Amino acid sequence: MTNTKLLEELIEKSGLKKSYIAKAIGLSAYGFAKKIRNESEFKTSEINGLCEILHIKSLEEKELIFFAV
Repeated sequence: MTNTKLLEELIEKSGLKKSYIAKAIGLSAYGFAKKIRNESEFKTSEINGLCEILHIKSLEEKELIFFAV
């Protein structure tokens, strides 16, 4: 389950629009929004793309965001 609050904060800090990020990882804006809201799960390739775009480097931060319990 994605930590929506933490992911939203990182997107806000990046200054990038969600539509740009969605397109960069191969999603529609609607599909990206559904994944942020935990209505569907991010694929591994999408997580890797988000980590690259949002400069998420540490495994701990990646786990906190994308594998929250």
